[in-house]
Amino acid sequence: MMRQEFFNLEITTNGQKLYEFTDKTDNWIKENNFNNGIINLSILHTSASLIIQENADPDVQTDLLKYFDKLVPMENKLYLHTAEGKDDMPSHIKSALTNNQITLSIKNNSLLLGTWQGIYLFEHKIDNQNRKIIHHFVGN
Repeated sequence: MMRQEFFNLEITTNGQKLYEFTDKTDNWIKENNFNNGIINLSILHTSASLIIQENADPDVQTDLLKYFDKLVPMENKLYLHTAEGKDDMPSHIKSALTNNQITLSIKNNSLLLGTWQGIYLFEHKIDNQNRKIIHHFVGN
């Protein structure tokens, strides 16, 4: 029988970095006995994003942060939109270059992810933020 379920995950961040939430999503899937279907994850913000990334070597995360900071520098003289500080427009650009939604498959009550893959909130702001990620499951 087909069903739909929603779950709101809130994550408090403390600066620019990647926050893995794979376990929280996987636990929700298992607690609700979702067998087969798809799950769509949507972040309700324009200055943070969602990515699938390696979760084995923390150097990958460090390198990603450094790369994005070089690609989109925090220099107010480069942007018109600077109302919230030096990270304001760079956060929006980084978000536009990545994902605000990710859709994943669920098979036999498990997320279909690779051995070293994890689901991350990619925080682009310097200050603490309260982020909301909507989980939408469709399947059986």
